[in-house]
Amino acid sequence: MPLDPAVPAVPADPTVLHPMPGQSRVVLLKPLVTSPLIEVGEFSYYDDPDDATAFETRNVLYHYGPEKLVIGKFCALGEGTRFIMNGANHRMDGPSTFPFPIMGGSWADHFDLISGLPGRGDTVVGNDVWFGYRTLVMPGVRIGHGAVIASGSVVVDDVPDYGIVGGNPARLLRRRFSDEDIARLLELAWWDWPLEHLTRHVPAVMSGSVADLEAAAPQA
Repeated sequence: MPLDPAVPAVPADPTVLHPMPGQSRVVLLKPLVTSPLIEVGEFSYYDDPDDATAFETRNVLYHYGPEKLVIGKFCALGEGTRFIMNGANHRMDGPSTFPFPIMGGSWADHFDLISGLPGRGDTVVGNDVWFGYRTLVMPGVRIGHGAVIASGSVVVDDVPDYGIVGGNPARLLRRRFSDEDIARLLELAWWDWPLEHLTRHVPAVMSGSVADLEAAAPQA
C-alpha cells in the first residue's frame, strides 16, 4: 500500500557512501567507483565486513580494458562477489599457456603474443540483481534484470531475466515468475520510476503482486 499522501515522501540519498549508519561494511557503489571502465547505477551496494571500499581492486579482477563492467540499479552484491574480466585470458593455441612477456627481460619483446587476445566483450548486469555470498562472474557474462545468483556460484553463461541460477558452473534452477509476468515486469521497469514516486510505493515493489505493481506505476 502507498504511504499516506499527506506525509512527504523522502527518498534515500543515492550519493551517500555508507547508507546504513554505523555499518561501514555496506557501501553504495556508484559514489565509490572511480574507474572509467566500471559503470554502476544508483543504490546498487556491496556488503563486506573486511573492506567494502576496496571493491574496485579486490572484487573486479584483471580489469585492464577496453571491456567494461556495467552494473544496473538496485543490485545487491553479497560479500566476496567477484568479477573476472577479460584481462585474465591466456593463450591456449600453443603448447604453453604461460604469459612469458609479463616476466620482463627480453621476454617482453614478445608482448604482442599476449595482446589483443579474444574476449567476450563487456560484462553487463541488469537492474535488481541479487548476488549471494562469494559468487564469481566470468568475463563477458550478461545477467538479466531481477536475477538471483546463489551463494558460491560460478557464472560462466548468460542469465535470463528473473532467472535463479546456482552451482559451478551455474545452471538455471528456475524462473521467479511466468513468462507473461516477466514481460509485464520488464515493461513496468520500476527501477526507472522517479524516486519520489518509488518511495511512496516501496511496499508494492517489495511484497506486492505484479498487478499491485501495475496499479502503482506512474501514469504516463
